Amino acid sequence: MKIHYRRSSQKTILVVDDDPSVRDMLMRVLVNEGYKVWTAANGTGALEIAASARVDLVILDLMLPGENGWDVFERLTTENPLLSVIIATARSDQAFTAAAAGVGALLEKPLDFPKLLQTVGDLLTEPPEVRLARMAGKSSKLRHLPARQKESVK
Repeated sequence: MKIHYRRSSQKTILVVDDDPSVRDMLMRVLVNEGYKVWTAANGTGALEIAASARVDLVILDLMLPGENGWDVFERLTTENPLLSVIIATARSDQAFTAAAAGVGALLEKPLDFPKLLQTVGDLLTEPPEVRLARMAGKSSKLRHLPARQKESVK
């Protein structure tokens, strides 16, 4: 687990992905936008960071070694219901589960970075009442961003 930041007064994002290249890429993109970033390779590391540091948003992969991403999501949000979570996954069949769980956004890999950054900004400025309503199942608004489509060559 590592922390990276450019300005300490900025919002803090925890990136949880078992693929080091994905973690590094997301960390670089987010740090370049001025966010403070923690990274973890698994659910245990993510839960340790979330328990000991202020985290404003989590970008969470579902396919993790040990605990799966949904178990980590449940533990993170049980301990902090106001925590915004973006599920980032290569699995395209998770929209219903994500909406039912109260996830802030579901982004399918490969990620579209402009859309990811817009979604991060939207969730970080979302009022707490909206997050709580989503977690309580009173709001089903899910930001679902399907995988970035490759442009066809003509």
